[in-house]
Amino acid sequence: MGKYPLAITPYYASLIRRADKTDPIFQMCVPQLAELNDPPFLSSDPLEECHDMPVPGLVHRYPDRALLIATTTCSTYCRHCTRKRVAGTRETTISKRRLEQTVAYLREHPEIHDVIVSGGDPLTLSTEHLEEVLASLRQVPSVQIIRIGTRVPVVLPQRITEDLCAMLRKYHPIWINTHFNHPYEITPESSEACTRLADAGVPLGNQSVLLRGVNDQPQIIEQLCRKLVSIRVRPYYLYQCDLVRGVEHFRTPLSRGIEIMEYLRGRLSGLAIPTFVVDTPHGGGKIPVLPTYVVSQSPTQTVLRNYEGMLIAYPEPQDRIAEPVDAPSDVSAPSVWDLAAGHHSHIKPAQATRLMRREAHCSVGPLPETF
Repeated sequence: MGKYPLAITPYYASLIRRADKTDPIFQMCVPQLAELNDPPFLSSDPLEECHDMPVPGLVHRYPDRALLIATTTCSTYCRHCTRKRVAGTRETTISKRRLEQTVAYLREHPEIHDVIVSGGDPLTLSTEHLEEVLASLRQVPSVQIIRIGTRVPVVLPQRITEDLCAMLRKYHPIWINTHFNHPYEITPESSEACTRLADAGVPLGNQSVLLRGVNDQPQIIEQLCRKLVSIRVRPYYLYQCDLVRGVEHFRTPLSRGIEIMEYLRGRLSGLAIPTFVVDTPHGGGKIPVLPTYVVSQSPTQTVLRNYEGMLIAYPEPQDRIAEPVDAPSDVSAPSVWDLAAGHHSHIKPAQATRLMRREAHCSVGPLPETF
């Protein structure tokens, strides 16, 4: 507490099932000695946000969007916070003068079409103060989209009132990205909070952080994503933990995130699969990290791999090929070279559930003309 602040809402504390490190909620909100373990490659501001602030509190990194830190206060301080250097160390909210400076900068930079209101947590502001921020941003003609980043639906769902939703509705298009990390956080209360927002016309996304010992098992992320789409929250990002001081004990190898993404593909619809990203040091921005699905390429064919391990030859456009190409054989190829050379169309895994199911039902025959 002397180094990083502690705050937990009574509601979020009530979700703790065991008061030890085996409990994911406990780990995410209760300080641990491991937070003091800081290898030299960590820093207080690994994303170098402070270097991309033309106006204090406004981060302009990408050409078409900017991030506004509207407050440094949160209702619950997450132990894995990327802004541990700021959040809660000095609880402040954006002043009228700072907001005027932000609006002036946005007017001078009409290439900015998207503003993310972040913090801290902007929904800890009073509804009146938050409305002042949104109304000011809406004064800038070039700002098309306003997004709000918040963990309030997770840790303080009671804050999502009808009055708040009615106010947000006035400033559409408003988008909200919230921050569920574990299925235990999806409760009747948090589900109701998301329902209120969705019913107010606010599209909801979710940004999870991959945390060692909390949610770094593929089955946990699968369950989380399934539950999110059931309450109308679109899994948006799965973040690799940032290189920020105080979170080393939460970091996983990048290979774990890739393994999880490999597991999700084919088990969940695309709607329920987040993008695994690394928000890179030195202000490099978000870089998606995916399993390798391109196996080989030739001038005529690209060999792709699906989630089952099946290899498929995808032909390049005919007009790019000098000589006519014969139709490839539908018989499973002996090697990847045969696919890339255009001799065969696929390599079939010996035992794939989908293919065995297809063989079991092959006697059904083709669909009738009308059904």
